Amino acid sequence: MPLPRAVLVCPPDCFDVVDVKNPFMEGQQGHVDYRLAKRQWHEVMRAFEQAGVEVRELPPAPGCEDMVFCANPVFAGLDGDGQRVCVLSHMRFSSRQPEVAAHARWYRENGYHVVEIAGPGLFEGSGDALWHPGRRLIWGGYGQRTSKEVYAKISRVFDAPVIPLELKTELFYHLDTCFCPVDERTALVYPPALTGEGLELLRQAFPSVIEVDDDEATHAMACNAAAFLGKYVVIPKGAPKATARLRELGFQVVEVDTSEFLKSGGSVFCMKMYLF
Repeated sequence: MPLPRAVLVCPPDCFDVVDVKNPFMEGQQGHVDYRLAKRQWHEVMRAFEQAGVEVRELPPAPGCEDMVFCANPVFAGLDGDGQRVCVLSHMRFSSRQPEVAAHARWYRENGYHVVEIAGPGLFEGSGDALWHPGRRLIWGGYGQRTSKEVYAKISRVFDAPVIPLELKTELFYHLDTCFCPVDERTALVYPPALTGEGLELLRQAFPSVIEVDDDEATHAMACNAAAFLGKYVVIPKGAPKATARLRELGFQVVEVDTSEFLKSGGSVFCMKMYLF
């Protein structure tokens, strides 16, 4: 698999914390600083551009307060023939379904084969389904937001194996909150969010596993970083130990403030979709 060289993002024009969809959102309704959120979003966009990837924007849809988190409504990539494919999510919360329709239109208009998976199972896109950098391999988180059984269908669509990872805590509700594949050999992981079996699978696949501690995983959401081109990492501020370890391994790291988005349980990785 080639590495993605572009991202799809959505400005936070409608961003807000309206209800509680995850534990990070508890008590945050009415506490978003909208001006600060916009400044922080632009800071993240500059970091993406500095990493050498093209930033493409999807216009926000009115009333979609979570639409800034482009990782969730779809999962995009290349199939076995190298064709661009986008699988639509089946979101747990009905308030997020309109985001899926908006994303579907964009991907169709931009040359993707858009697939809707039939059946009752939940699927929350790249919040739970993550490509292993440089490989035709998908890591698939399941538990709260995605059903394990959907991954057999995802595997067929992309002609790629899926390794399911069970999420075992309420706080780390998506795989991208506790696991970040940085390059083909390196990953950020918060071990308590995964089962022992899942951790063993990750350690077999990634020779270098950076274990993130409780404070940096919970308060900074350090594992919700985004890696680009095998050498750049954009990571939320407040994770000095994880950041130092990445730099020791030779990665170019940019720290960004995402405090307003953490109120909604999302950060850097959530705010983009890799485009291939």
